[in-house]
Amino acid sequence: MSEPADTQQKPRRSTAAPGRVKEVTSVSNPLVKDIRLLAQKKQHRGEAGLFLAEGLKLVLDALEAGWRIETLVVRKADLDHPALSKAAAKTVALGADVIEANEKVLAAISRRDNPQSAIGVFRQKTLPPEKIDFGKHGVVVALDRVRDPGNLGTIIRTADAAGARAVMLVGDTVDPFGLEAVRATMGSIFSVPLARVSEAEFLSWRAGFGGLLVGTHMTGTTDFREPAYGKRPTVLLMGNEQVGLSDTLAGACDVLARIPQAGRADSLNLAVATAVMLFEARRSALKL
Repeated sequence: MSEPADTQQKPRRSTAAPGRVKEVTSVSNPLVKDIRLLAQKKQHRGEAGLFLAEGLKLVLDALEAGWRIETLVVRKADLDHPALSKAAAKTVALGADVIEANEKVLAAISRRDNPQSAIGVFRQKTLPPEKIDFGKHGVVVALDRVRDPGNLGTIIRTADAAGARAVMLVGDTVDPFGLEAVRATMGSIFSVPLARVSEAEFLSWRAGFGGLLVGTHMTGTTDFREPAYGKRPTVLLMGNEQVGLSDTLAGACDVLARIPQAGRADSLNLAVATAVMLFEARRSALKL
């Protein structure tokens, strides 16, 4: 990111890998513009390999989990808050920059009228599927072309709560590092490993996967409570919000399961269905 023209260098303590503390007051500052693009453009996030975490809690969660921070934008008026001051000091100690900003700059970045007091710029982190650690009774969620960032963020949060080992994103999915998706994870994006693969890459990995692949499908004939979750590594494969699993992915499953429903609705919200599957798999595994 380029050095803004209206930035003022401030005194700081010497550290082994010192960052810089700057004050920025203009939304037209080149550095602010660059950070705003991370919130607005998936392509820019992908090219830069960066994303935004909005809010002091998310920033602290990320730092505690060891995610690499590049820049921390803080509300200057709130720097007397102990936790915010601590986050800024840790950022500088890690060699990253701290930007002291006003309300207008923070609102421009977050696109909110009442912005949070801290916005962190972090390095993205994913892993290839073959690096996923399933553990003894591990369950992983795989999502086929999920399109809604709120759904994705909620699923990542639920996967964290249910003890899932990872979330795999298959095909053309919504960006997990978009601002809305990150918000919806409530910090769980820093706890749950993410893998991103094409459908072909997933099928190639699946060919060597010795565990159980359970897909949810409208034509499924197996009650979702019946599969032997947890007796071996298990992947729960959930379909797209509108059309469900692709025929190719459905054909790759060991079991096609269905969640029985009593009312007039013919389907569940993707995040809700995933939660039902995850906690059933957890209940089953805990009985072993």
